[in-house]
Amino acid sequence: MDEHQEGKNVSINAGETDEILKRVYTRFKEWNFTPPDIEPLVFDFGLNDFETTGEVEFWIANEVEAGYCGKFLFVFDRQSCPLHHHLDKLETFFLLFGRVKMVYDGAERMMGPGDTLKVERGLDHGFTGVGPALLLEVSQPSIIRDNYFKNHSIPYGGNYRSE
Repeated sequence: MDEHQEGKNVSINAGETDEILKRVYTRFKEWNFTPPDIEPLVFDFGLNDFETTGEVEFWIANEVEAGYCGKFLFVFDRQSCPLHHHLDKLETFFLLFGRVKMVYDGAERMMGPGDTLKVERGLDHGFTGVGPALLLEVSQPSIIRDNYFKNHSIPYGGNYRSE
């Protein structure tokens, strides 16, 4: 299956995203940032608490055959992308706007505009907005099943087992 379609399958129902996306685009306008003209994916990671655990992703490219991915990741203030790791994917984050508290391999660090972080395969990472924040992820292809979440209540990814 196409990974962007798989992402749509596990994102929040489109009817629930209108107000969220209005808030995102308002912030982008304040930053004078023009996002790519693509359909964003709005994730609550299946926990139904978007304001606490969630993010909005703009997949610029996810070229599985060519071996690369680029996407923008947006979080609101105090919103987190949950702790997880990848077995196959190497990724680098570049913070464009705002600040995030990044947890990587058991250590916390604050990241601000211009900061980068290379995330090695198999090492846990996640981040929380300290105010709204926008990151650029450059990585190997994004494959939904290659997300191994520490919170086993998240109903997808490589460590999820349906009953």
